[in-house]
Amino acid sequence: MSCLGATDTDEGTTYISFSLSLFDVWVLPPASWYWGNSRKNAIHEISHNLAFGHARPMANRLLGFFANLPIGIPISISFRKWHLEHHRYQGDEVLDTDIPTYIEAKLFCTTVGKFFWVFLQPFFYALRPMFVHPKSPEPLEVINLFIQLAFDGLVYYFFGGKVLVYLIAGSLMAMGLHPVAGHFISEHYMFKKGFETYSYYGILNKVTFNVGYHNEHHDFPAVPGSRLPEVKRIAAEFYDNLPQHNSWVSVLYDFVTDPEIGPYARIRRKHKGLKS
Repeated sequence: MSCLGATDTDEGTTYISFSLSLFDVWVLPPASWYWGNSRKNAIHEISHNLAFGHARPMANRLLGFFANLPIGIPISISFRKWHLEHHRYQGDEVLDTDIPTYIEAKLFCTTVGKFFWVFLQPFFYALRPMFVHPKSPEPLEVINLFIQLAFDGLVYYFFGGKVLVYLIAGSLMAMGLHPVAGHFISEHYMFKKGFETYSYYGILNKVTFNVGYHNEHHDFPAVPGSRLPEVKRIAAEFYDNLPQHNSWVSVLYDFVTDPEIGPYARIRRKHKGLKS
């Protein structure tokens, strides 16, 4: 694929990340509930070193700190630490912490249960890795924490506690029961038996760094989201006939109401690590 030659950077990610952070805090804080998922997807792009390229990892980490600020919770470094293993060991019941635990699958298997599971998804997403595949904190995680605490303190000092709570609550809401957050469900939950990953090519990709192009992203994680539509165009014969979603809202509705789908609807692979 000729378009993939030198496509491991996208300056647009840098500019958009800066703009989102400045826009949220200084221009229109009420947008937090809407743009929160865009910020999270900016961090996703940055975690793959797609803003400044693989030759400048620290520049990507610094941008991740900045993009993280309006979220209110330090996630940039921790997300990267576990997310890269999701790519490398997809479906591994231990190393892929994107997969819900058996306890989640048992407790939240009814319609009401799945509704609350989706609503609380950001908490499960954040806490699950610490129980399934715990790791020692990295120095950059500590730096991420202190930078975030300093920023949160400044927001509290200059704008008050309500604004800080709103930023954090808006970010959590944007990753839970929210139309744009439908991508969390659409990506790997098995809506068609035997198919592990699904793409979505709709308009909401415009505000999520094309995260909907998920088959393409897993095939080419070093290609920025802005160029994934070109990947699909060039390799259409590999993607056009795969199952795909047409609406993230429909994904959420079907996930909650369809008894055949739930937190358990994932392809799992036995962990083959060395026994201690």
